[in-house]
Amino acid sequence: MDDGKSTGPKPKWWSRPTRPDAATEQPPVAPAPTDGHPTMTPASAEPAPSADAAPAPGAAPAPDVAGVPADAGPEPAVVPGPRAVPEPAPGPEHPSAPPAGAPAAGSPRAATRPQPLHQPDEYRTPPYGEPGPWAPAPPVQRPVPTPAHGTTVPPVQPPAYAAPPPQQPHQPHPQPHPGSSQWMQYDPWSSPGDRRPFTSPGDRPGEKKRGRRLGVVAALLFALLTGVLGGAVGAYIERNGGLTTVELPQAGREDDGRAPDSVAGIAASALPSVVTLHVSGSGEQGTGTGFVLDERGHILTNHHVVDPAGTSGDITVTFSGGETARAELVGKDSGYDLAVVRVTGVSHLTPLPLGNSDNVRVGDPVVAIGAPFDLQNTVTSGIISAKERPITAGGEKGDGSDISYVDALQTDAPINPGNSGGPLVDSKARVIGINSAIRAADNGSALDGGQSGSIGLGFAIPVNQAKRVAEELINTGKADHPVIGVSLDMKYTGDGARVGDKAQDGSPSVTADGPAAKAGVRPGDVITKVDGQRVHSGEELIVKIRAHRPGDRLKLTLERGGSEQRTLTLTLGSSAGD
Repeated sequence: MDDGKSTGPKPKWWSRPTRPDAATEQPPVAPAPTDGHPTMTPASAEPAPSADAAPAPGAAPAPDVAGVPADAGPEPAVVPGPRAVPEPAPGPEHPSAPPAGAPAAGSPRAATRPQPLHQPDEYRTPPYGEPGPWAPAPPVQRPVPTPAHGTTVPPVQPPAYAAPPPQQPHQPHPQPHPGSSQWMQYDPWSSPGDRRPFTSPGDRPGEKKRGRRLGVVAALLFALLTGVLGGAVGAYIERNGGLTTVELPQAGREDDGRAPDSVAGIAASALPSVVTLHVSGSGEQGTGTGFVLDERGHILTNHHVVDPAGTSGDITVTFSGGETARAELVGKDSGYDLAVVRVTGVSHLTPLPLGNSDNVRVGDPVVAIGAPFDLQNTVTSGIISAKERPITAGGEKGDGSDISYVDALQTDAPINPGNSGGPLVDSKARVIGINSAIRAADNGSALDGGQSGSIGLGFAIPVNQAKRVAEELINTGKADHPVIGVSLDMKYTGDGARVGDKAQDGSPSVTADGPAAKAGVRPGDVITKVDGQRVHSGEELIVKIRAHRPGDRLKLTLERGGSEQRTLTLTLGSSAGD
């Protein structure tokens, strides 16, 4: 390029060939713009030659595009070229035709329009490499669909170059047709936010909706399946107790200590002193309970517990800790139903403290300890139900030698066969009675040897009486019975205790120089009270008398002759028991 400067005549190689009659005529060239850039005019806008375009006579010759007059040199040779093609008429089929209102070819306005200095650039890049903000983006290469067999494809028209359109605001790219190729979705000149992901040719809107429906159906089926399976698993766990090993909640370990006056505290204090006795001899055997009296090995129990051993039987003592030892009989008394045995060679014995039965009141809590049916260290609890219950037990021999008379403490603490001889303790773990008998529902009364169970009527020998008898058995081997020196009529059915007319052996019913004779009691008198307490039978009179010690003074109220009442005072005598 010569930058628009003329260096001499040169062929007009850039001009399009014109008709032969106008080959030598050139339209005037407008001066270059003030900014030094030529203005390009599309080839389709080149004016067609006409008769009106001939220069007037005398007019100056038209300058050359290089700024050299036409007569400045020899006439350059005309480069032969193809015949000019007439310009097509404007219309939809020819977009390169000048738009409406554009100056017609050959007009003065068209004659002054500058011509391009080079061939038109289809990409419309500005000359000299300067940027042009108006330059449009290159066209997107789109694949041409392959026509079906037998289909005629119209020829592709080459793009026509027209004046650049005015600047338009950015418009969003139109959504490509769903059936277009995936390259139709891509625009290299769009912003990153406007780009859409590639889609395959098979992605149709209907297929997407169908896919969504299938996804919803699959989710519903999955939810239904999981619900059914969850219900089945829950039912299995409920019926079979779970899938793993069951571990139940449990409280932690607590302090072993208990209040001393609680049942647990009382049992913990008394159990080490309670023993179980196993007796055998003379074809009989039995089981009972006892408790330690002192550190010398003396143990107190019931007479009917050790009676099967006789004089040569075996007595075995088992302590609460499981140790065993052989025991020997120290003494026994059937009238009081008490006996004492002794173990030797045993150390660290724990005596059970003795209480006072006179301090006991009805309703006081008590605990009974024993071995019912050979179940040692059994603890039951209850209250004192009554005091001074006159009971008699025994009598199996028929001669009355085995009958015991007890002014007993009544308790509702369960007492069963095997509890006989065991301690009945108060809230301070002190012995207040020795469990001896129970009231049975069948025959009225039963001893330890019977098979009747407890019905809540248990009887214990008061500890004050047991203490005196135990001391006598340990010291002398026998116990003294307090007596008044009379023989009673045990067949009398009236109210009170009647003195018999004669004794069983025919001797006088009132012993000469005995306590009753000295007080003035006569045969046939009926004793109704002892120390102000009413008696209703001969057994009750014996119980009231044996509740005292020999030498004690008693007041007797009696009737003589059916109506006369007298009150006598006597001092109890003694009679050695068996």
